[in-house]
Amino acid sequence: MAFSQVVSALDSLKDQAKDAIWALSSCLCQQSAKVKINGRTFNIIKVLGEGGFSFVYLAQDEISGRQFALKKIRCPTGSEGVKEAMREVEAYRRFKHRNIIRILDSAVVQDPEGEGKIVYLFLPLYQRGNLQDAINLNVVNGKHFPEQDMIRLFKGTCEAVRAMHDYHTTTGSSSAQPQPSSSSSSSRVEENHSDGEDELFPQPEGDGEGGYSYDKSVNMPLMTKHRVEGDGDVIFDGDEEVSAIQTARNGNVPQGKSEHVPYAHRDLKPGNIMIADDGVTPILMDFGSTIKARIKIDSRSLALLQQDIAAEQSTMAYRAPELFDVKTGVTLDEKVDIWSLGCTLFALAYSHSPFENIQTTEQGGSIAMAVLNAQYKHPNSAYSQGLKDLIDSMLKVNPKDRPNIHQVITMTDRVLQSLL
Repeated sequence: MAFSQVVSALDSLKDQAKDAIWALSSCLCQQSAKVKINGRTFNIIKVLGEGGFSFVYLAQDEISGRQFALKKIRCPTGSEGVKEAMREVEAYRRFKHRNIIRILDSAVVQDPEGEGKIVYLFLPLYQRGNLQDAINLNVVNGKHFPEQDMIRLFKGTCEAVRAMHDYHTTTGSSSAQPQPSSSSSSSRVEENHSDGEDELFPQPEGDGEGGYSYDKSVNMPLMTKHRVEGDGDVIFDGDEEVSAIQTARNGNVPQGKSEHVPYAHRDLKPGNIMIADDGVTPILMDFGSTIKARIKIDSRSLALLQQDIAAEQSTMAYRAPELFDVKTGVTLDEKVDIWSLGCTLFALAYSHSPFENIQTTEQGGSIAMAVLNAQYKHPNSAYSQGLKDLIDSMLKVNPKDRPNIHQVITMTDRVLQSLL
């Protein structure tokens, strides 16, 4: 077992090295790198970002000129790795909300340099970058977000999270949706969007003729693949996870009745929140860590498994304390996201996570210990006490003491009203 893990780790490092060389060559060479997918050629203009198992590129279709954020996920293990990667695709398609990024297409192809597969995700390109980019710019320029602007960005993010925490399935049907509330009218359930519905989506820069287009009469389809080439396994055929829920529970729930199945993002942070081209609309992205929120921990092995998953997929400085030390006999739930929202709002206000301070970053302190004891303090600032109280309400070590997403939005509205 240990030998196979070492081999797998070496394969992963080799794949990452290939991508790094490709990324470097695209920066150094005058002629941009290219990738061919199912007969279509895309120019790789530059690297937008990278993670442990993936790279994100700025890509342009040679035929239409359309630009995308192209996420490339290597799956050296073949079909099993692809199925895991396609869970992210399912998550993008599951949640329909104006503050959640919309996947444009996906593809599964054979890795030309190995035996594994590659999953490509085609996502909108937002020219303004993400909230972490905005924070970094503030640091360079010695500025801070105006409080009203910051609170509005935070509220939009919370509304995206609410769509996940309020997710409902309908038994006896393949449809599923976030349950609409009185203050949210942007939730939609249709898999295909009409031209009128597209008006609800913030449009990326260059959208329209010669650039992006969501208009089906203009927009050529990309290359969605439902099967791995040369393999009979279905990789994506609707929402497999929701279908499993419905199949398991249809016998206990009346047909057509809506059932609450909350999901947790598990990696909320400024770097995963894009800024739409209108400059005011936050767009939640990166659903690679998304999971059904409520997990009953009934054994030590399951506790350690969840702890390992969180260590791999959830950024440490924004990770909830119950994910650092998972206890047996508890139920993990969507409150992990509430903690991360508190860290995110703190970072918007003060340019760093509450647990990325001098003590933890320069004096050898432990971020984990600071998180487990909620050891942080607000720097001196001109921000209102209401903002500080909102942050503090979310950064409670005991998840039961944290507000739910509806209460967070209510408190956010209250802070916003106090600033008008």
